[in-house]
Amino acid sequence: MSTAAIPGAPLPVRTPGSRARGRHRRPERPELPVGAPALVLAVPAEATPQAVAVVDELLSILRGEQPGILAAAGWLPTAPSPAPEAGATASAAADADVDSGAADTGAAAGTEAEAAEQAAEASPAPAVQQVDTVESLVAGALAAGMPAPVLVPLLPGPHGYLTELHALAARTGAQVTDVLGPHPLLAEAVHVRLSEAGLARADRARLFAIATAADGVVLTTVGGEDAAAAAGITGVLLAARLAVPVVAAALDVPGAVAGAVEHLRATGSQRPALAPLVIGPEAPEDLLLAACEETGCPSAAALGAYPTLGQLIASAYLAALPEPVAEPLPTEELLTEEPVAGE
Repeated sequence: MSTAAIPGAPLPVRTPGSRARGRHRRPERPELPVGAPALVLAVPAEATPQAVAVVDELLSILRGEQPGILAAAGWLPTAPSPAPEAGATASAAADADVDSGAADTGAAAGTEAEAAEQAAEASPAPAVQQVDTVESLVAGALAAGMPAPVLVPLLPGPHGYLTELHALAARTGAQVTDVLGPHPLLAEAVHVRLSEAGLARADRARLFAIATAADGVVLTTVGGEDAAAAAGITGVLLAARLAVPVVAAALDVPGAVAGAVEHLRATGSQRPALAPLVIGPEAPEDLLLAACEETGCPSAAALGAYPTLGQLIASAYLAALPEPVAEPLPTEELLTEEPVAGE
């Protein structure tokens, strides 16, 4: 009750509102403890412009989910371009001098055109940015006297990159969290991407008993058979949302996606569609394009920087933090101790 309704009250006082209740209330994020380790988002890909855009947006979402968090992205090392051998370079230069001295005017013009074309091919536009690797970020934190970072793999399921990541953690003392899936929020993200592609209707009635343009879905992922098996759990959640059969298949297993499509058609599906359970950087784009061409099925887009992925990253990081040490409760002797005279 506000004091504005009380006669004689000096000034109205705002009454604090009650905490929101109900099962749909969004849980409050706990505050980070003092000296909490940094979060390194381990990206199993090279830093192409498309991948950098997705990861930067995810980091922005993460910082909004967990204010005060120290987070950065670590990438796979970029493979250096092979340098030409010294002997071959000298030989090529000598041959070029001899050819230019013996050629006539027309031949010289042709040689210049070929040289210009070769120079253009030798210096393509850079497609991979030079960014921090996971190892360099961990080493930098340790050198600065900070605790070893928490490594969160940007993966929805099992992947071969995890072996390398755990080996790095064993050498440096860093901690690797679980992957982001399976999780109901991933099923939500896939559902939204399907609806954006016109392959499923958006949420109209609490996501149950809704019509869909596709009457069967292949949930595609990368990481081999283990990733496909783990994606099957998210597939069950997606099937409950769409009310259509969903099967999982790995894009990097030859024939797996085509076999899954044939299975759906054999069980009565007339309009199967592909739904990538990939964030984007971990899956080469040509894999999904090849699957679409092989099966003749439409496909939704990759998850990309879907907002709930930021929640999953923050949850994985918070779960890896050590439990705060509780302060000891006062003992009975301290509670009953009489104050000393003169104090």
